[in-house]
Amino acid sequence: MERNVKLFSGTATRYLGEQIAGAYGLPLGQVNVARFSDGEFSPAFDESVRGCDVFIIQSTFAPSDNLMELLMLIDAARRASAHYITAVIPYFGFARSDRKDKPRVSIASKLVANMLTAAGVTRIMTMDLHAPQIQGFFDIPVDHLEPSSLFVPYIESLNLPNLCFAAPDMGGVNRVRGYAKYFNADMVICDKHRKKANEIAEMTVIGEVEGRDVILVDDICDTAGTLTKAADMLFDKGANSVRAFCTHPVLSGSAYERLNKSRLTELVVTDTIPLREQCDKIKVLPSSELFARIIRRVYVYESISQLFLV
Repeated sequence: MERNVKLFSGTATRYLGEQIAGAYGLPLGQVNVARFSDGEFSPAFDESVRGCDVFIIQSTFAPSDNLMELLMLIDAARRASAHYITAVIPYFGFARSDRKDKPRVSIASKLVANMLTAAGVTRIMTMDLHAPQIQGFFDIPVDHLEPSSLFVPYIESLNLPNLCFAAPDMGGVNRVRGYAKYFNADMVICDKHRKKANEIAEMTVIGEVEGRDVILVDDICDTAGTLTKAADMLFDKGANSVRAFCTHPVLSGSAYERLNKSRLTELVVTDTIPLREQCDKIKVLPSSELFARIIRRVYVYESISQLFLV
């Protein structure tokens, strides 16, 4: 018997869920979220999911209600006898807490993995995890989508004559090395030291950027402090232009103000998180076609790795 595919979306990512469903060729399933005066809520499916392959689309950016809503939708699908439940999490929140780097702290990304599994999810699909090893926190299949199939064509369209890629910190070296290898370009590293979270004490450049068109590659842009400081430093070292490619536009605090005042030529992001403000320096690349193609391949058990260029 052929299985039915049904796509649903949580409240926070409905804008993207509608686009993914349209690219897949199905209407987005109906979800109703009842809200109580004390702030509690109760999501429910308004159609049968019995025996279906259910894909629930929801990023888990702040507030944490978005994560709770995803967990409750997974639980509801399991209790309604869905055959297979895939959580499509374009932005996996709490991923920066992936290790115990000081005493008495939570490894929140592992905790989130445990909660998703306990809720009854059977597969995870996400984009550009802060640390790829987070996949190992799950004992279920994880499809880790790379943004290279979105970023590479756009970089090629820029026709930059003296291309150079930069890692904004030591942790991003492997990510950036893939792009440098694909374009047969040089790579530099911006080595930074933090006083505390979201505050940089000092930064230095390892490598030569004079006369180069530099592209910084990272997974998230939060306060934009690292990127704007790196751009200033790279220009001071003689770079012709500095662009940043970041998958997830968290853009919290004074990020938009920093970007508007920065020397960055452009910030290129995807739509895994909706922008809170308009900014002339931000270019948003749609991800719905990529997610739709991956969902289709997962459903028919086809390989997905060939879709990624880096």
